[in-house]
Amino acid sequence: MTGSGAGRPLPTTVKRAFAVFRKATTLVAGTTLVAGCGLLPGVTEDAGDRPVTVMTWAPERTGATNRPGMPAMAQAYARWVNSHGGLDGHPLKVLTCNDHNDSVGAAKCARAAVDQHAVAVVGSYSQYGRSFMSSLESAGIPYIGGYGVSESEFTSPLSYPVNGGQAALLAGNGQQLAGECARTVLVRPDTVAGDELVFLMNTGLALRHRPAAIDLRAAEDATDYGEQAGRALSTASAAPDGEGCVVGALGERTNTFFDSFRRLRDAYPTVRTASVLGSVDQSVVDRSGGARSVYEGAYVTGWYPAANDPRWGEMKKAVRERAFGDNRIDPADAGVQTTWIAYTVLRQVVAAIGDGEVTSDSVRRTLDKGLKVTTGGLTPPLRWDYDHMSAVAGYPRLVNARVTFQQVRAGRLVATGTAPVDVMKTLAAAP
Repeated sequence: MTGSGAGRPLPTTVKRAFAVFRKATTLVAGTTLVAGCGLLPGVTEDAGDRPVTVMTWAPERTGATNRPGMPAMAQAYARWVNSHGGLDGHPLKVLTCNDHNDSVGAAKCARAAVDQHAVAVVGSYSQYGRSFMSSLESAGIPYIGGYGVSESEFTSPLSYPVNGGQAALLAGNGQQLAGECARTVLVRPDTVAGDELVFLMNTGLALRHRPAAIDLRAAEDATDYGEQAGRALSTASAAPDGEGCVVGALGERTNTFFDSFRRLRDAYPTVRTASVLGSVDQSVVDRSGGARSVYEGAYVTGWYPAANDPRWGEMKKAVRERAFGDNRIDPADAGVQTTWIAYTVLRQVVAAIGDGEVTSDSVRRTLDKGLKVTTGGLTPPLRWDYDHMSAVAGYPRLVNARVTFQQVRAGRLVATGTAPVDVMKTLAAAP
C-alpha cells in the first residue's frame, strides 16, 4: 500500500461506518446456495453478529417426487427476515441441498450440513430418514419441521416435526371418507413409505366400521396409470349403493394418475375421488381445469388451514416481498407451508436463546426444555419436551396430529366447515 495514509489506523468514525455497512450487507445477502452440496464462500462476522447457519434440503429435477419450493421458500424467508433485522439480531444464512430423491443424496446433504456447521436442518423433505438422521444425530444437529414422510422423523430424539406426517393425513383421510364411502380404493406408491399408507387409512375407516381400503400399488415414477385407474374405477363402482371412492396418494404423480382416471371416468359416474395435500393442492386443480377438472368434488385432507385462510397472510406477504417472482414457490403447496412453519419455529427458538450463543446444542436444549411455539393458528401450540410426546406406537415424536377436511368446490379447495380434527387417539388406538 502506498500514499501518506499507509500504515495509519483508521479513524474510529470510519471503523463504525464500515461495521454498519458490513452488517447491513450481510443482512441483505443472507442466503447461500449449496448446489449439489457445494458451498459458496461465506462471510465472517463479529461474535455478536454471527450468522445463524441452517440447511434446507429437498429433491429437485428427479423423475419422481420433487419439492423445489421448499429450499426456494427457505431462501426467500432468509431474505425477508434479514430485511427485518434477522433472527433476534442475527443474520440468517440458509444453505440448500438437493437430495436427488435417493439415499446416497440424502446422506451427502446431511454430511454437508455437518461440514458447514449448520445449527439445524429446517423445513426439509426426504424419504430417506435412515440415511440422513444418523449423521445429524452424531453431530447433534436438530431436524426441525421435516415433511413427515420418513419413520425417523417421528422416532429420532433430534427430530422436531411440526405436522403429523403421512400418518395423520392418511388416518384423517380415512376418517373423512368413512362418512362418505361404502368402499374405498387406495392407489399408492409401491415403496417402503407407501407400504404404511393402507394401514394408516384403515385406522380412520374403522371408526365407522367401514371395510378396509383395497390396496392398489403403482410405480412412483410411471408416466401412465391407465391399468390402475381402470381397476380402481371398476372396484369402487361395485360398492353398495354406488358409494365408492378412489383415493390417489402418489405424491407428484397423483395428477398423472388422475389424468388416466379422467379418460375412463365417464363409464363410472358415481365414483367419488379423494386425496391428501401434498398429492393434490390448488395449483394442481387449477392446471387440471378448475371447476371442470377431475378433482371437482374431491375430498382432501390436509395438515393446515386451506390456502385461502387469512392466517397465511404473513407468509404470502413475505413471498411477495422477497421471492422476486420465483415460480418454484407456491403458497398453496404443503411443502412450502411446512418450510414456513419450520422457520417460524426456528425464529422463536433463537429469540428464546437470547444473549446466549446460537449453536446446535443450544437450539436442541431450548426445544427439549419445553419451549412453547405458536404459529399464528396454522398449527396448535407446539412443544417437544418429554411431557408432550405421543402415545402412538412408532411415533413418539408426533406432537401435532391435527388435520383439516377440505373439498374442491367450484374449482377451489376450501374448508368443509368442519373444525380441525385431532387424530391422535385414532392413531393411538390402532392395532
